[in-house]
Amino acid sequence: MANITFNSTLLIYLIATLGYTIYLVDRKPIVKSISFFSLGLGLLSHTITICLRSMETGHGPYTTGFEITLFFAWVIVVIFFITEWKYKIKDLGAFVIPVVFIILLYSAFQSREHSLIDESSTMFWLTIHRTLSIIGYAAFAIAFGAAVMYLIQENQVKNKKLGVMYFRMPSLEVLDNLNYKVIALGFPLFTLGFMTGSIWNIKTDESLFSWDIMRTWPLIAVWMIYCGIFFGRLLVGWRGKKAAQGAILGFVAIIFSYFFHVV
Repeated sequence: MANITFNSTLLIYLIATLGYTIYLVDRKPIVKSISFFSLGLGLLSHTITICLRSMETGHGPYTTGFEITLFFAWVIVVIFFITEWKYKIKDLGAFVIPVVFIILLYSAFQSREHSLIDESSTMFWLTIHRTLSIIGYAAFAIAFGAAVMYLIQENQVKNKKLGVMYFRMPSLEVLDNLNYKVIALGFPLFTLGFMTGSIWNIKTDESLFSWDIMRTWPLIAVWMIYCGIFFGRLLVGWRGKKAAQGAILGFVAIIFSYFFHVV
């Protein structure tokens, strides 16, 4: 049953991806409605998939690469819906939902074997660590979409070529503010996830901080990038193009670090 709902979710997200992309070019309301409805249906199917997986394994989606990727994509969609409801940015889906589809498509090729953890205290800290980290990552994915939109808009303004896309996207100020707000949400959560990960290491009889260069240092690089964006805005007013470029670089670093930390 879980395989059926997973495959259904993947197909529905593909439809939503195509819909949001088409809507970026063709502003027909019916396309927007189909895209929004498809994404909502996909989220429902996605939620059922996670629930079935949790019932099968006896724990949340936190222990294997497949589960984490599945959960990561789910959280991005949830935060996307919240963002769209609050900010009404119509074209954000064209830059975020394709990322969701690619992430879920990647999970389809991962092993679906179970991983058991017996100690309840260990499972508690693992759950807290990965939940906070993944919510932070998902917020960064939204920032990535907003940053790409910002650079497209900024390039049109800079070159004084205000094409059709310019009038369809939000202003630079709106995109810059969205970029900062989601990073302001994601960075503290990611930091707490980093800290609780150290506690989890202790609970599993490892050192407080792992010096494994392939697993830990990519995460440190991610933290430093978003730390620079977060505090750069607060302390020196770092915003606009630099902040957008930082958000894109940070999300690329997240994808890179995933392969060393989780897979």
